[in-house]
Formats: sequence, C-alpha cells, structure tokens
Amino acid sequence: MRVHCAVYARGLRRYSTYRAAAVAGILTNSVFGVINAMVLLALFAARPEINGYDAADAVTQVYVAQALIAPLAIMGPALELSERIRTGAVGTDLLRPVPLLGWWLAQDLGRATFDLLFRSVPTFAVGAFLFTLALPGDALRWALTLLSFALATVVGFALRYLYSVVGFWLMDTRGVWAVMGPVGPVAAGMLLPLTLFPAPAAEVLRLLPWASMVQIPAEVLLGKDTLPGGSVYGGLLLQAGWAAVLLALAARLTTLAMRRVVVQGG
Repeated sequence: MRVHCAVYARGLRRYSTYRAAAVAGILTNSVFGVINAMVLLALFAARPEINGYDAADAVTQVYVAQALIAPLAIMGPALELSERIRTGAVGTDLLRPVPLLGWWLAQDLGRATFDLLFRSVPTFAVGAFLFTLALPGDALRWALTLLSFALATVVGFALRYLYSVVGFWLMDTRGVWAVMGPVGPVAAGMLLPLTLFPAPAAEVLRLLPWASMVQIPAEVLLGKDTLPGGSVYGGLLLQAGWAAVLLALAARLTTLAMRRVVVQGG
C-alpha cells in the first residue's frame, strides 16, 4: 500500500508541473462548454422539456462533461503503457515487485486528482458564472456527486487500460484508439446528453460502461429518476459494478499477457 501511495504522489507531482497546459485546458473546455451550452439553449427554447430535462439540466451536464474531460481522458491521450508495450520498455515494469495494473492505476489516479482540482473545478466554476446551472442544495448530494466522479475516473482508467493491454497481442494499439476514440464521447453522453437520444437507445446506452463516466455522474448531480433503479444510489451501484467488472477483466488480461509476453525493442 505504501508503494501505491508513493506512485500516486508521483503521478500527482508529475502532472502538477504542466501548469500552462492546465490553464490552456481550462480556457479550451470553457469555450467549448459555452458553444455546446448555446446550442442546447437554442434547442430548449423551441422545446422547453425533453425526456425530463430542461435547459438548466442540459447546460449543467455540458459543464459536467467539460469538467470531466481531463480527469477521465476519455478523448485521450492513451496510457503510456501502450507505447511501453510497443517498444518493449514494459519489460522493466514487469520486473517491479508491484502488480502492473495497480502501478498504473495509482499513477493515473494521481494525474486525475490534479486535473480534478486544477482543471475540473475552475471549468465548472466558469459554467456556473456564465449560466444558470441546476446545482444540488444539500451537502449529501455533493458528497454523492464526488463519489460518482471518483467511480467515473476508475471506470475511465479501466477502459483505457484495456485498450492498452491488448497491445500485448496486437503490438500497436493505435487502431483500437482510432475506433474507440469517437465511440467513447458519444456513448458517454459527453457530446450530447443521452436523454436527448430516442428512449430505447438512451436506455441501452445508459447501461453501458461509457455512460458511467459522464451521463451517470451528471444525473447523480441533478438527482434524476432516470438513473438505473430510479435513484441516485442505483446509478452509483451501476458505476461501482462496472468499475469492479472492468478492473477484474483488466487483471485477467494482464495475467494472460504475462504468460506469453514477448518484449520488443533493444
């Protein structure tokens, strides 16, 4: 546990050096948030309520999505593990007395913590300043939202790890990212709230792991009864379930890969 904490701190310290990039990211996310929000406000001006969402709900989800882009890295970049597998540097990682999955999870959580504090919070604050957001009025809902954000980060890491670990078989995961890169933001509700999709499609997409990264956290924040089980706790349970399943799958694939690993490079 002490090693994992040290790796977490290393990840946090490493990404805290990129302060200019963090400021640029806040600006970029805020601008795209304004663009997306204005488009949805025009839509809701014509139709004030869509499947339980009003304009404030939709704009709130826009800024939840923009705030979570960096911690989740849903649009990339890929884990460095992909490149280390391709070059053979992963051989060094396998020599460490720490499981490969735990090492990368701890490091990525350090990165996500920095992004949450120094990119997500300012981006969401910009949205709250510019627009009327549907924010919780009690401390419990805020606490549950933070828990949902944490589970979303774990789900996001697990998916990125799975995309990376298939490199042990494919050698190059750029093709995987080329396919999953566009799928993730759409299926997660990042580009457009899933509530605006046709009801049958929205119900299916809400149960997939990508929705646990954006759509479910947004609905937890909003307190929507469209969550699985009709409550905030149902949404959290779904996120926790996907986090457990994906991490278990990642651990299994890592074990299989280590049995047949061929180190490339010099």
